[in-house]
Amino acid sequence: MSSPPFIDQASGELDLGQILSEALPLAGLVILFGGAALLLFLITLLVGPGGLLAGLLTVASQFVLAVGAGVVLMYVIARGIQLADG
Repeated sequence: MSSPPFIDQASGELDLGQILSEALPLAGLVILFGGAALLLFLITLLVGPGGLLAGLLTVASQFVLAVGAGVVLMYVIARGIQLADG
């Protein structure tokens, strides 16, 4: 019988190395999409409040955040299934 994910089979304690190796790609995805949305938001601030371009950039930044959240959730689910299958 295999040990549960993130548990060291020898000692029965948390496997911090495996936790870190799983957290880094997830953090990378969050930083990627958060940075893209932040860039669009900063451009919106430079354009100034009001106006059609500022509105479009605001909608685009919200869209990037929504798509990013979906990608992160799909990654977590797919990786969880891979870990459960062993």
